[in-house]
Amino acid sequence: MGYAKHINVLNQSLAELDGNINVSFEFFPPKNEEMEHILWSSINRLAPLKPKFVSVTYGANSGERERTHSVVKAIQQKTGLIAAPHLTCIDATKEELSQIAKDYWNNGIRNIVALRGDEPVGYEKKEFYASDLVKILKDVADFEISVAAYPEVHPEAKSAQADLWYLKQKVDNGATRAITQFFFDIDTYLRFRDRCAAIGIDVEIVPGILPVTNFKQLLKMATLTNVKIPQWLSKRYEGLENDPITRNLIAASVAIDMVRILSSEGVKDFHFYTLNRSELTYAICHTLGLRADTSAV
Repeated sequence: MGYAKHINVLNQSLAELDGNINVSFEFFPPKNEEMEHILWSSINRLAPLKPKFVSVTYGANSGERERTHSVVKAIQQKTGLIAAPHLTCIDATKEELSQIAKDYWNNGIRNIVALRGDEPVGYEKKEFYASDLVKILKDVADFEISVAAYPEVHPEAKSAQADLWYLKQKVDNGATRAITQFFFDIDTYLRFRDRCAAIGIDVEIVPGILPVTNFKQLLKMATLTNVKIPQWLSKRYEGLENDPITRNLIAASVAIDMVRILSSEGVKDFHFYTLNRSELTYAICHTLGLRADTSAV
C-alpha cells in the first residue's frame, strides 16, 4: 500500500469517529496563584469540548479537601460543567465522610470519584476501602459515583482475581462507572473488560488516557502504579530529553491511536489525565472529531 493510501485509511478511521465519543477530564487543585491561572486557562480551553464531566483530585489532608471543594464549586458555577470531586477515605472517619458528602450534595454536587486513597508513610492500616465509601455516599444521597479500576492489577492486590472481585464490590454497592489507571497495552485493557463482564460487572469501564510529555516522570509513575511500559513506547521517546516539541507530537499520536483502536472495539467513553495542561488534550480531542461549542463558556 502506498503512502497516500495509508494516509487515506488513517483519515477514514478518524472520520468514522466523527466526534462520536464521550470525554471527561481530570484536573488537580492549584497550590499557588500561578498554578490557579494555569488551571482556569485549561478549564476554559477544554470546556467548549462539552465533556461528560470533569474531575478534581485531592490529597488526604483537610487543606487539600478544601481546595478541591472550592475548585469544584467554582467550576460548576462559572462554566456549567458537571464537576466531580475526588473523595478518599484515608484519614477521615465515616461520620466525617458522610458530612462531606452532605455538604457536596447541598452545594449541588451530584458526581463524586470515590477512592481509597494513597496511604501516607506511617499510616495505621484500617479495614476501610473504597467500596465502603461508595456505600456511605449512597446512604447520604443518590450520587453518580466513579471508582478506580486497574487493568494491570492494583500494586497491593493479593491477586488479579481478588482485585477484580473488589471492583465488583464497589459496583454492587452503587458505583456508576469505573475509570481505569492509565495504560498503554490495549490488549490488556480488552482482556480486563472481558473479565469484568464475565463476573457480572455491568458498568462502563472507561479507559484512562495519559498523554505522555515527560517520559522520565512516566517511568516513576509506572513503577508506583504497576503499569507496564511497552518497549515500543520507550523507543519512541529515546533521545528526546531536551526536545519537548517532538515529545508532545508523540504523546498526541499515541493517545489518538489508542482512542481510535479502542473505539473500534466498542469503547465510547474516555477519561483524559490532563495534568492541568490543556493544549495537548485539546489537540487530541479536536483530531478525534470533537468540536468546540463556543457558547459553552
